[in-house]
Parts: sequence; structure tokens; C-alpha cells
Amino acid sequence: MNITSKIWNSPSDYLQSRTPDHPVHFFAPSALQAQAKRFLGGFNGLVTYAVKANPEQAVLSNLLAAGVTAFDVASPNEIRLLRELAPHAVLHYNNPVRSKSEIEFAHKADVKSYSIDGFREFEKIEGIIPPKGVEISVRIKLPVSGAVYDFGAKFGATPEKAIELLRRVKSAGYIPSITFHPGTQCEDPQAWEAYITEAAAVARAADVTIKRLNVGGGFPAKTANGTPDLEHFFNVIDEAVTKAFPIRPALVCEPGRAMVAQSFTHATRVKSINDNGDVYLNDGIYGGLSEFPVLDVQRSYTVFPPIGGQRSDTKTMAQVFGPTCDSLDVLPNKLALPTDIADDDYVIFQNMGAYVKGVTTDFNGYGQLETVTVLSL
Repeated sequence: MNITSKIWNSPSDYLQSRTPDHPVHFFAPSALQAQAKRFLGGFNGLVTYAVKANPEQAVLSNLLAAGVTAFDVASPNEIRLLRELAPHAVLHYNNPVRSKSEIEFAHKADVKSYSIDGFREFEKIEGIIPPKGVEISVRIKLPVSGAVYDFGAKFGATPEKAIELLRRVKSAGYIPSITFHPGTQCEDPQAWEAYITEAAAVARAADVTIKRLNVGGGFPAKTANGTPDLEHFFNVIDEAVTKAFPIRPALVCEPGRAMVAQSFTHATRVKSINDNGDVYLNDGIYGGLSEFPVLDVQRSYTVFPPIGGQRSDTKTMAQVFGPTCDSLDVLPNKLALPTDIADDDYVIFQNMGAYVKGVTTDFNGYGQLETVTVLSL
């Protein structure tokens, strides 16, 4: 991936000047730092950034500059990246599935916080990492609604199992905590309240006073339907913890998408328009638009001619395909595009900071994604 060193005023300035024929990821550091400070100022606990959402060094450096000192990592490579960039950052290894070699790597990198959702995973950690000063969070799952997709389908222990896990963690001498994740793009703050209530019940049944409660990520990012009131989510969480726990645990959150999404836009270019009016872009589901088939979120987008100006306000619903020879490379929903859209026009998608860089492939020879820094989006 190529990252330009020059800072441009806006995406339109860059597109008119360079007219790139590859996808361009536009990054506004000011927007990222503002969002980071919103979390740091509003959430009553430790804010850890989920690196998987966007691991670009420029993103991590700007988060550090904004005051973020802790990060949720999910692999040795993410641990290595943070140790090189910020040797003293606090790292939480909350991917609950790890090989023995990955646990050994994390231990040598001085990672002190882990999550588990099963006894075998706990036994692996127990056989490698001494308990002194090490936190183990038991991850719970519930059948709650409100998210675009549910992480509980892959991770998490039932409350009954979590009770036994928490007892094992305490008896082995580790620092006992609880964690959960309500699911991606969760727009219902009551999902957090339900999880917090259950977490307190698990701790009470296990007769364990937990050190911390990690309320996960899942905070909703801005969409075409509007900007979420994150402060309301923070207040619901804070009040629910006070109500549910007789001894209040310290709080942790791990935003990914909600932290970084609105600091990027993603510019694609029209390769061709066929006789049926179908539009072919230079990026698709094997690249920066990979989430479109699995994440049903309304995204804002604009069409920008390469010479500047505007296209017609009259729209038509068009099927949009990616550039590869795979017929699966198609956006699931038609887009309302100008009737006079033409070859070489740019279709620019907003709020695209999460899960673009890390999942872009070079399938069929595409994937030449460039990141450009701009003052504003």
C-alpha cells in the first residue's frame, strides 16, 4: 500500500489534480483525533482501540497523539506493530483463540491482559504465563439484539460456563475480570445494559469480585441515517454498572469501527457502464467494499466527475459491480446514481475508515489501494 507524504486540502483537490485510476483511501487525521477525544472524554474508563479495524501506522500514531494509550490486539503481528510504534502502550490480547506459540509471543512482549471463553484456552495460558499481575477476562455471550451481526456466534461462554471459568481464574491466582461484545454496529444501548446486568449476576454466582469489566466495542459509527449519540451509550453503560455491581469494577471499552470510520472516505472510479446501465467500478467486494455484502449499513456516497463540477440531481437505480472477473463481485443493493454518470467518474463512499486496508486483496491483479492524507473530508 502506498501512503502519500503530501497533505491535500480535500479529496476533490487530489482527484482533480492526479485523476488516479486506482482506489484511493482519504484520511483526515483531525477527524480521527476528534473522535478519539470524544471517547476519552465521554467514556468513564479505559479506552482501548481495536487495532483490527484499521492497523495503518498513521492511524495508530494519530490515536497516540490524541491520548490513546491502550490497544486491543488480536495477533502477534498486531502486538509487534504496537511494540515498535509505542513500546510502553498497554496491550489487551482479547482474541479468545490463540495457539501456544502465540501465547508465548505475547508473554515475551509483556502483554498482561487476556480473554478466554473456554477451559482449554485457559489451560494453555495457565501452562505458559505465571499468574502474578496477569488479568484474565472471561468472555460471556447472550442472545441480545440490536447489532448488524452477532459476535456471540463465534465467541463467548454461556453465563453458566462463565461462572465456572471465573472461579478457575480466581483460584489459579490470575486477576479475574469479565468481558463481552454486543456485536458490530449495535444501535441499541440496552444491549450493553443487558450484558452488564448478566455480568454482575455471573460474578455474584461465582462469588468473585471482578477487577474490571470490558464492555467491548460495537459502538455504532456514523451512517447515511445519521450520527449516533455516543454520549447516551456512555451514560447508559455507566448507570447500568453502578446499578448492577455492589463493588464497582473499573471499565474498559475497545472501539474499532466507531473510532476510525468517519475519518476516511473511499474513492472508486467508474471503469465502464454497460448497455443495461450497470456500473463497473475499479474496486469491489475483494477490495475496499468487502463489507457491503455482509454489513447492511446505509452509507453516504457522492459522484464526482474527474474535471470537477456536479452530475445531474436526477437519479436512477443502478446495479454496481466490482472490477474482477468473478460474478460474485457485486454490491448487494442497487445504488441511486446520477442519470448522466459516465466512465472515469469517481464514486466516493463516506465513513470508510474501518475494515478496508486490512481486508483488501490483490485478486485478479486489483487491490492497488493508495492512502492520501487530507485536511478535511
